[in-house]
This record gives sequence, structure tokens and C-alpha cells, in this order.
Amino acid sequence: MDERKEIPHSFHIHLVLDSNPREGQSMQTDPLTLEKEAQQVLEELWSEKLIPFKLNVGKITKASGEYIIHFYDSRIHTAHIPLDQGQSWAGMVRAAVLARVANMSGPFGK
Repeated sequence: MDERKEIPHSFHIHLVLDSNPREGQSMQTDPLTLEKEAQQVLEELWSEKLIPFKLNVGKITKASGEYIIHFYDSRIHTAHIPLDQGQSWAGMVRAAVLARVANMSGPFGK
């Protein structure tokens, strides 16, 4: 199942990720969709003042070994989320977005 395809905005994905590798317990992202959980992370980053502007998830696509979040924003178009079995979806989104913002150039970057 290594197909590259666009995930419809309203499509619910049941992705099992290891939420706590030390205890080995897994979690599913349901009832939140990946889009909703990613948007929640973006809102947390904005409220914590860790990103310089508000971002909104446009869509999420899947490629080999990663998800790509496409934003409704002209400053940042995408963030690549490598699938890491040792992190939660929210943790992976948070790390990828912070890394992407840190690599920005211009007035919003460092």
C-alpha cells in the first residue's frame, strides 16, 4: 500500500501511531481526522507564539514514508511530515512545522 494519492479534506484516516514508545501503547487518531489534529497543533503553536503567523491546513497528501501538509498560505506552502513510529501525529506535525518556520527567509524568518 505505497500509493501516492491525495486525501480528500473530509476523509477520516485511522492511523495507528505509537504514542508512548516507552510503554508501547498505541493510539488511533479517530475521532479527530489528521487535518483536524494538524490544525489543532497549528493553533497551539500560534497561541504559544512559536510561529510568526497563523497557518491553516488546506489538505494532506501521502507520499512514500511521509505525509505532506499543504497550507492555505503564500509564505509557507507545505510541511513534510516523515512517518516516525516513535512519535504521535501531533508531535510529528509540531516538529515539522517548527523546522519549516525556522528555515524561512525574509521578514518572518530568523
